[in-house]
Amino acid sequence: MSIPLKKPEEQTIDVMLRPVVWEEYVGQEKVKRHLRIMLDAAKKRGEVIDHLLFYGQAGLGKTTLAHLVAKELNANLRVTSGPALERMSDLAAVLTNLEQGDILFIDEMHRLNRMIEEVLYPAMESRKLHLTVGKGPGARVLALDLPAFTLVGATTRMNLLSEPLRSRFGASFKLDYYELPEMETIVHRSANLLKVAMNPDATNLVARASRSTPRVANRLLKRVRDYVEVHELPSATALAVKKTLELLEIDDLGLEPYDRQLLHTIITKFHGGPVGIHTLAAALHEDKGIIEDVYEPYLMSIGLLLRTPAGRVATEEAYQHLGLANPKVI
Repeated sequence: MSIPLKKPEEQTIDVMLRPVVWEEYVGQEKVKRHLRIMLDAAKKRGEVIDHLLFYGQAGLGKTTLAHLVAKELNANLRVTSGPALERMSDLAAVLTNLEQGDILFIDEMHRLNRMIEEVLYPAMESRKLHLTVGKGPGARVLALDLPAFTLVGATTRMNLLSEPLRSRFGASFKLDYYELPEMETIVHRSANLLKVAMNPDATNLVARASRSTPRVANRLLKRVRDYVEVHELPSATALAVKKTLELLEIDDLGLEPYDRQLLHTIITKFHGGPVGIHTLAAALHEDKGIIEDVYEPYLMSIGLLLRTPAGRVATEEAYQHLGLANPKVI
């Protein structure tokens, strides 16, 4: 599944919608409480905060938390990603440009290669950068001192991080899907920032179709705004939201065509399951990792799909949602 690149104006809107103070960050209450204690303690001691790791599905607010942590500590935030750190020189350039108290945010940490990880270990533990100069018997290892900094990592694939890397973080935080009231609050705030007037029914519809994910909610709101402007409507009504969702082929649970295709395939080709992930991937002509990381988590969170030792199983709720009869139910 290819992901289209965002246009510059869409990136600007996404930044505008991002919470800039703690009070604007809705949800993830346990994570915020623990972070507040760590932040307050670090400030009282005059120290940098321990390295932090955020993990969870895409769009739940990991990057936003990194920005809020940096702002709370009045620190510079340096941003990079796992795929951008391909060579030793890439990481060395980033680390040697850090200043005292900086926050280094590495997104998609599961895509770091093992050689880069090994350079990170001493940088995180003892603030040393070990560089090898030369080759063969004459090669020398130089140890460069690094300023006190905090590494904030983010990943959607916690299981792909090596244990040595995970153990070097002072705290790890799992971000969960949002509850409906939280999503309604997020939609209401974003609609105000986008200057889209919405009644409570319209807000509720967008929140329900947002897959319990703020990033998805903001994406849908931008499309609702397009529909309202093109049709010269005074506000975004429930009908306008429904029309927008129909154009996007998104149903009231937030399922998109690929979600429904996955469930439909399990039900019609494999009698509801169980079916192994490799067999399912072949039937869908889709990558196994995409199914596991993109499709399945939300479907499982709303009770339409089960992962069992024998394979994937469509639930009775999945049959009902697709309007299909379950022959196993007498």
